[in-house]
Amino acid sequence: MHPKARIHADPAAPELDRIDCLPDSLVLLILNKLEDVHSLGRCAAVSKRFNDLVPLVHDVYVKIDRVVAVDGDPDDALNLSSAKPRHIFSHLFKLMLFTIAKPFHSMRGPGGAGGRPLFPRLAQHSPVQVLRGFSHVRNLRVELPSGDVGTEEGVLLKWRARYGSTLQSCVILGGTLVDRKPAGHEPSAEDGGSMPESFYTNGGLKLRVVWTISSLIAASTRHYLLRSIIKEHPTLRSLVLADADGQGTLCMGAEQLAEFRENRLSASACSNRTQVPACSMKLKYAPYLELPGGLGLQGATLVVIKPSGDGAGGCHVGRKETDAFVSGAFDGPFRFAAKALMKRRTYLLEMNGF
Repeated sequence: MHPKARIHADPAAPELDRIDCLPDSLVLLILNKLEDVHSLGRCAAVSKRFNDLVPLVHDVYVKIDRVVAVDGDPDDALNLSSAKPRHIFSHLFKLMLFTIAKPFHSMRGPGGAGGRPLFPRLAQHSPVQVLRGFSHVRNLRVELPSGDVGTEEGVLLKWRARYGSTLQSCVILGGTLVDRKPAGHEPSAEDGGSMPESFYTNGGLKLRVVWTISSLIAASTRHYLLRSIIKEHPTLRSLVLADADGQGTLCMGAEQLAEFRENRLSASACSNRTQVPACSMKLKYAPYLELPGGLGLQGATLVVIKPSGDGAGGCHVGRKETDAFVSGAFDGPFRFAAKALMKRRTYLLEMNGF
């Protein structure tokens, strides 16, 4: 019987680091898949090579942990575990700050261990400060901790806005109640394709106007907060600022970012947001809408907003482009709702700039 062979490592043989064998281009590809700024900070602390490569990442995702007041007073920090404020103006005009993981404190410049840290040694940094450590950002996603517009439980309110130097287009989807579809539900007798009389008398139209104004204020506030990021990152090609609740999304593509840099922003009177231009609005309504997955949406409303005249910063948005923007604005059953409402009768409204 032959004895079993045993394999022993040769202590004199140097260990082969498989990661070191990878070219920088492949390591960068992997780092771009991470995106998350906290994870990238941890990677930068692993080795000098990673520390040199992380600032070259193209795709970055920044999650805001909390929102504090403009004056930076920690006592005014929002308690995200408490109930969401019911009124938009209770927390709209706030400055975004978030806590950075410790690995970022280890990121240093080209000088190596003796060089200056890429990020200042502070407990809190704004997204602008953190992103200064990245020199080649092309695609940026920023996530706020919550939506800006407070709503009652069961109410649906979603919006998506596209901006250049000013508003180019915005779509708002709302409903007074989203719930499981009741068995044997019959369409309302009022749903003849036209706006029911009760819509004007029970405050339905007024509620939609409040939704619209609140969403536009939220979008213009986010737009204002992005100006420093866009200014300091000329490599940006796409930028998305959303919230963890999935309520609102502001998006900018390469064309919008170029137009943003070429034109001067118009600040509103309150100076905490950019001015909303005079707009034309198309409102579509259905008393009840059946959605996929056994859901039902009461008081379903779609509002499509475009600046009047040259309000889009000289960028003309065609009908086909607007329809495509609306159709792709939401996901899942809410995309179905938007497409279904697009077939409904259109009611036109006008709104002055503010």
